[in-house]
Order: sequence, then structure tokens, then C-alpha cells
Amino acid sequence: MALLDSAIWSEKIFLNGWRAGSAEPTDILEPATGNVLERAGLASADDIHEAAQKAAEAQKAWAATKPAERAAVMRRAGQIFEDHAAELTDWIQRETGAIPAKAGLEITVAANECYDASALPHHSMGDVLTSDEDHWSFARRLPVGVVGVISPFNFPLILSIRSVVPALALGNAVVLKPDPRTPVSGGVMIARALEEAGLPEGVFQMVPGGAEAGAALTEAPEIEVVSFTGSTAAGRKVGEAAGRNLKRVHLELGGNNATVVLPGADVAKAASAGAFGSFLHQGQVCMTTGRHLVHESIAEEYVAALQQKAEQLPLGDPTEENIAIGPVIDEGQRDNIDRIVQQSKDGGAKVVAGGSYDKLFYSPTVITDLTDESPAWSQEIFGPVAPVRTFSTIEEAAEIINASEYGLSVGLLGNVGEAMKLADMVRSGKVHINEQTVSDESNAPFGGFGNSGNGSRIGGYTTNIEAFTEVQWLTMRPEIAPYPF
Repeated sequence: MALLDSAIWSEKIFLNGWRAGSAEPTDILEPATGNVLERAGLASADDIHEAAQKAAEAQKAWAATKPAERAAVMRRAGQIFEDHAAELTDWIQRETGAIPAKAGLEITVAANECYDASALPHHSMGDVLTSDEDHWSFARRLPVGVVGVISPFNFPLILSIRSVVPALALGNAVVLKPDPRTPVSGGVMIARALEEAGLPEGVFQMVPGGAEAGAALTEAPEIEVVSFTGSTAAGRKVGEAAGRNLKRVHLELGGNNATVVLPGADVAKAASAGAFGSFLHQGQVCMTTGRHLVHESIAEEYVAALQQKAEQLPLGDPTEENIAIGPVIDEGQRDNIDRIVQQSKDGGAKVVAGGSYDKLFYSPTVITDLTDESPAWSQEIFGPVAPVRTFSTIEEAAEIINASEYGLSVGLLGNVGEAMKLADMVRSGKVHINEQTVSDESNAPFGGFGNSGNGSRIGGYTTNIEAFTEVQWLTMRPEIAPYPF
């Protein structure tokens, strides 16, 4: 049977099993064609609160489950993603506008996240502490209880599952609210995989919804930790609400990431890396290369090579063969991209490639002659746009990079020694030497500085244990201690 048989989940949420949500169901639209793929159930604020309550009830028994049993569920879920890869890849393509390579990457990473999570239950969960008292002293890690996850539309499967399965593996229950534009890739796939893998009922709840549902998730008293991935503006609201309710919050937000092309770099290879960094998944990636900083000695050659890449990349329905650029997610996203490009052009910038669209297909765009104030340079575009400026020294490059309010990812292309010097000068959560800015692995810590996040990280054993457990100090004596009272 197909994992995503619509008879199971159509017009339903996953709240102690599949059932209708209290909010009006929504059409799932295919960005490339505008066709309705299916109908998705949506959750109301009341559904979110019920999901949190049910999750809290189920969590205690799940936390008491033997580590080997929790690990086995995670392994089975990973295998399910691999076994149903073709079916799931097709859905990701149609629902998100992804080309096959991007869709396949999501499935591969999802499986790896499950396999990595399967190791967590047997990981060390504390420390033996030295003490000047006559007792044993320990710091042990315990599940936080219920974790709330809010995920976006762009890489919906990866950006949901990277928080969901580590939290579950560590003995927590999870309430997931995926973006209502991508409820299948961001939620239904995970619910079905965990359901088939044997996760007990109630431990995982999947409740797609809009802003009202997201607000309820930050307010539900049963939810102790909120893991949010999305825009900086939305992240501020989530952070404020979580802080007001004394919840720990992990915010992975936007970026305006720079790829630096150092003097003497191989221009052809650098332009290939730069094009990938800016145009992968239509630039709808928080790690997208939003700024190309090119040394003045090779800038003209680099722009010409990047322009050629932009003009030759095939644009169209990603389910067709040999397509490199698909549609953006919706009209609102497209119009914001075009606003940034046109305002920059009106301010004196030069569009050397692209700068136009047909329906939701925005052509790969290269733009030069920018200033600090140009919207295409100062704002996160979240579209297939490659803004290019020059620099003369690595000190100047570092100053330009650090002037951004964001600090998520930096790519440094060229001489390794110069790149190492520059890496020590920049404030960024990730630095990639001789790679562009878009990179993610299931065992690597992910997060940024400044307006790219609040200093938290997701990914890797120690990082995930820190994110989804609490520390308890435990002491023990052979008999009751003597006291002076």
C-alpha cells in the first residue's frame, strides 16, 4: 500500500490518530501548475491545546520505554523513508516546486535523521561530578516532556524531522505544526512513517495550521520547548510568546549569506558554486547565497560567467526532465522577490540577467552596481537572485559581511590560507571554505548569529541532547546525612 494513500489522511490532522481538524480544510496547490493536489486538514487553536494535552499524557510511558525500543522505532522510520522514496519524492516535487535532486535530498536527509536519532537513546545522559561532600553527585539528563515544532514550506521534510525525531528518541512527545502550504511534505509523511514504524499513539501529534495555531502552540502549558524554523519576523513573535510563557525556544531564522570569491580563484568553478548557492530551489533556502563578494581583479570575468549560468539554466515544471529551476511557492513570495529586484533597479542597480517572471516562475537573476542601501543587497530575498559586489582586501570583505544583521552561513572560495584568515574575521554560524553557503548534514550543528537565530543549535548528538533534555542534579548517600538542627 502507498504510504501516502489519501484515504488515510485527506482532510485530516493527526491527533491521537487521523481525524478531522476543527478548522476548515485547505487545498494543497501545485505551484508549477496551480492544480489542486489534495485537501489537507487544518487545526484550530483548540486542536493545538488538545494535542498538547494528549502528548503530555502519552509522554510518561514513552519516556519509560526501554532505550532499545525507542531506537528500533527510529530505525524502522528511517527504513520506511528509504522504501517509499519514489512516492515521497514525487510529492515533494509537486507540493514544493522542487527539482528531483532537491526532493531526493530531503528523503535522504530524513532517513539519516532517523538513523542518527536511533543512536540517541543509548548515548550518555549525564556526568559523575566530584564533590567535597560525603555523597555521590551526578548531573543527569531527562526528557523535557513535550516539544513543539513549527516548520516552514521551503525544505518542509528536513526542517520538520530534524527536530521531531531527536526529541522523540530522547523520550519526549512532540506536537508538530507544519506550514499549511506544505502539510504533506512537512507533516503527513512524518506522521505516516512514525505510525507505520510503531510509535505509540499520542506521542506524536501533527496539526497543520496558520498563525492562530502557531500562537496556541507557544501558549500551551504542556509544551516546554519550542523549536521554530522560519523568517526572522515570525521568529521574533514566537520568541516573545515563548519568553512570556517561560518556555525554552530554539529559533533558526533567516540569512543574507555571502559567498566570497578570493583573488586568484578558479572563476569557472567559483561561478558554478555561486550559481548553485543562489539558484538552488529558486533561492528559497535560509542558507542561499544572497550576496556575492568578488575580488575586484576578477569581478568582470565572474559576473560574465554567472550571467551565462543564469541564462542557460532551464526553467519550468520540475516534474519534467532536465529542469534546474522550478516555481516559487506562491504569488506573495514571487511579488516580494520582484519588489526587491525592481526597487534595486530603480535605485541604480543593473540587472544583467533575468529580472522577470511568468506565473510563479521567476527567472534566475544576476544584479550588479549595488550599494549598501540597495534592497537586493541589504534584505533577504528568498528568491533566485544573485547580487554581486566587489572588494579589494579581505579586511574589507569581513567588514561588509559583518555589517549584515544576519550571520548564518558564509562560503569562501579560493586560496585556503586567505580563506582561513577571513574565516577568523567573520561572525557566522557556519563557514565553508571552497564550498558555497548551502550545506546541511544530520550530524552537524545548525544555527546562526545575530538575526539568524538566538544562539541555539539543532543537529549532532551533544547538540540535540542539549536542545531536548533538562539537567537534574542528583546526590546520594549510604544513609541520612547529619545536620546541625
